[in-house]
Amino acid sequence: MPLIHPSAFIDPASRLAADVQVGPGVIIESGAVIGEGCRIQAHAVITGHVKMGARNTVGYGAILGADPQDYDFKPGTKSEVLIGDDNIIREYVTIHRGTKEGSVTQVGDNNFLMVGVHLGHNASIGNRVIIANNCLLAGYVEVQDGAVLGGGSVFHQFLRVGRLCMVRGGERFPKDIPPFVSAYGTSMVAGINAVGLKRAGISSETRLEIKRAFRLIYHSGLNITQALEESKKTSWGPEAQEFLDFIASAKKRGVCAVKPVRGGSSSSDREE
Repeated sequence: MPLIHPSAFIDPASRLAADVQVGPGVIIESGAVIGEGCRIQAHAVITGHVKMGARNTVGYGAILGADPQDYDFKPGTKSEVLIGDDNIIREYVTIHRGTKEGSVTQVGDNNFLMVGVHLGHNASIGNRVIIANNCLLAGYVEVQDGAVLGGGSVFHQFLRVGRLCMVRGGERFPKDIPPFVSAYGTSMVAGINAVGLKRAGISSETRLEIKRAFRLIYHSGLNITQALEESKKTSWGPEAQEFLDFIASAKKRGVCAVKPVRGGSSSSDREE
């Protein structure tokens, strides 16, 4: 049987795995599904719109599955929050459910959402993502695998954050952030996230090829359309092609720009 504190309220119509631990003052509503090995700490609220996998930790005061903050949302809409396995969701995180019928807000596996993170409706978080304290993600933001978002950063609705990028804290982003880059300021990129790529096991040869693709897009003197056309003349490896394909598909928000570099070099030109 689950280990449930006497002051918690667990609706009998919810489904908890046999070894779930539930702390004081927790509310778990009808229809919620909590997988094996999960720990729900004091005063967290999990609505009936949440389905959660195994071995997740939900921190003090977190609220998962609440209605979206969307003027067009209609009460009675059936939508969900889907959470995978082995996530750490710390204190006062808020994750809102999808805003349209049948839609979801989704969190994958092995993610770390620190204190005060907000995921707006229909956000999508991949795997092994780190989101530091007080980051705010608006509706439909997509964060791809292995990205790291610095504390206090804010992200515009419909934004995409690419795989294995590093985002500096305290910044704001209205444009897509390509994979494998370091981002800062208001939708600016500084170069390739070389340290993060190395830690992820990306080979030096692949890192250099990604840097060549970065220079073509940002330092060739061509506009993005011209640079993408030029890129078709070269056969690229999977990661560099992923970078170029991301740029090509950034239609709704556009992509981050690069700060002009004095002296003709950038962090993307240096291999540590």
